[in-house]
Amino acid sequence: MQITLLRHGKPEFELTGTARACDLNEIARSYDLCGITDKPPSETVMAAKKHKVVVCSVLPRSLQSANALGFTKIHSATSLFNETSIPHFSQGSVKLPINIWIVLLRILWLCGFSKNGESITSAKQRGKLAAQELIKLAERNERVLLVGHGLINHFIAKELLDNDWIGPKRSGRNYWEYSIYRYHSN
Repeated sequence: MQITLLRHGKPEFELTGTARACDLNEIARSYDLCGITDKPPSETVMAAKKHKVVVCSVLPRSLQSANALGFTKIHSATSLFNETSIPHFSQGSVKLPINIWIVLLRILWLCGFSKNGESITSAKQRGKLAAQELIKLAERNERVLLVGHGLINHFIAKELLDNDWIGPKRSGRNYWEYSIYRYHSN
């Protein structure tokens, strides 16, 4: 059995510039609604074609990435595979570069901050459920491809490794990067 975790293509929404704390909700919403701007490398397309089943999150950048890989039929698109939603403030006039906001909010997230987002505990639990779903699909279909997102793929990879799957400790971080996990029975 094989499960491949692939990160989507480059989003068309650039997380650049500056923003006030009260703007973060709209930025997060715009990012979640965006598609992709690039095409997958030929190596990634070739690796993806080896899979019988492809699943995605419901976010456009995931679905469009699957289509760019040549998949016209998606086995399942579910929010179970969505990226972890970054917590943020809903008010405030502090203005910072967006990349600083992202780093700051992720650090706060690791410390337990989850206002207007998903807690790290919830994200890890969802990663566990997502891994279980992918394992079930792999048991029935042998090869499964998830066109997903950076952090949720990380949590899924950790669960796979904890359940006798062999693969890299870190799933792909770059756009179109993928990691392959194979089941190893004792």
